[in-house]
Amino acid sequence: MRILLIEDENMLSDALVYILKKNNYSVDAAYDGIKGQEMAETGIYDLIILDRMLPGKEGLDVLRDLRKSGSEIPVIILTAMDSIESRVEGLDNGADDYLVKPFSTEELLARVRALGRRHTHFIQSEEIRISSLTFDPLRTEIRCNDKSLKLTAKESQLLELLVRNKNQVITKDQILDRVWGIDSDVEMNNNIEVYFSYLRKKLRKLNCNVIIETIRGIGYCLKEV
Repeated sequence: MRILLIEDENMLSDALVYILKKNNYSVDAAYDGIKGQEMAETGIYDLIILDRMLPGKEGLDVLRDLRKSGSEIPVIILTAMDSIESRVEGLDNGADDYLVKPFSTEELLARVRALGRRHTHFIQSEEIRISSLTFDPLRTEIRCNDKSLKLTAKESQLLELLVRNKNQVITKDQILDRVWGIDSDVEMNNNIEVYFSYLRKKLRKLNCNVIIETIRGIGYCLKEV
């Protein structure tokens, strides 16, 4: 899952990015409402964590504009405003959830998981099954034929992107945006292929009937064989 965090408090933002990445989420951060909305409108995110009070553009205005544009990305609002009226206003303007500062990281992670399950367009449970392969993105683990292997965080993110789009070609640009982030300076052609090479070796080691096909000059596609 790729998350966009829009939060202007640098220390809080850095702490949340660290916690989310430690829990195997991909995270990009924006520090004002204008930049945050620009990033949100790329459509590459699965979830947005949005501070209400932001420089440049207020959080609720960002949310209103996203909903007016037809965006259905789930949004969790963070705010120091704990009145019933402010919560109702946020929810009425399209927020999916609301957290009042200060909050526990455990509660934030639980709400992220809940929204991920509720809004996913591919799976309804934590584990993903494709033919003989079982993929557990939370444990970053794949299983097949009574064998299991751990994946690195990047391998897990790549596989999750492919399984959510099974039999569809995912371009290298899409992979770079979703897994490394839109501002990444990763050398795309070399590094992406290296990670896919590692991932293919692990799939072959399990002897499962799922392959990652390279579509030359375009990208990759996950298929059953």
